[in-house]
Amino acid sequence: MEEDQVVLVNELDEVIGTMGKLRAHKEGALHRAFSVFLFDEQGRLLMQRRAPGKYHSAGLWTNTCCSHPRLNEAVAEAARRRLKEEMGIEAELVPRFSFIYRAALDNELQEHELDHVLFGSYSGPARPAPQEADDWKFVHPAALEADMNANPKRYTVWLRECWARVLEERGKLTVA
Repeated sequence: MEEDQVVLVNELDEVIGTMGKLRAHKEGALHRAFSVFLFDEQGRLLMQRRAPGKYHSAGLWTNTCCSHPRLNEAVAEAARRRLKEEMGIEAELVPRFSFIYRAALDNELQEHELDHVLFGSYSGPARPAPQEADDWKFVHPAALEADMNANPKRYTVWLRECWARVLEERGKLTVA
């Protein structure tokens, strides 16, 4: 079975190649990723707990869906595809911002991603694929922030890295 590939990019999000996903996380190669944040009508975030079998960040709580687009696959298209595959959800997604981060992970791996963040609305149940997530819940942003501050190791590094910007972008939507 061939390893999934990630799209290597430079800081301007220009494609410079591909690499096996595990190798990219071992070497810390900058690659394209996306993070989906779905909010319900009460403003709560739909979160997932990563399945115990994930090769990194297993058992940690994170945003609704996150992954990597394929070569020549638009980020929004990839995000919709993975949202359906991971959580059994179809939703309209709107790109909000992107950011680059680098962080150490468990298992001697590291993230170095140009992460595209997309928002959407959803109020129904999730039907997560068991190999992707083993639990889900809607959480009010204030409660999430308080728990992330008190217990940061319960949450993925990318969620902690972008949470302040997510709140800022959500605030722009509620004012508009």
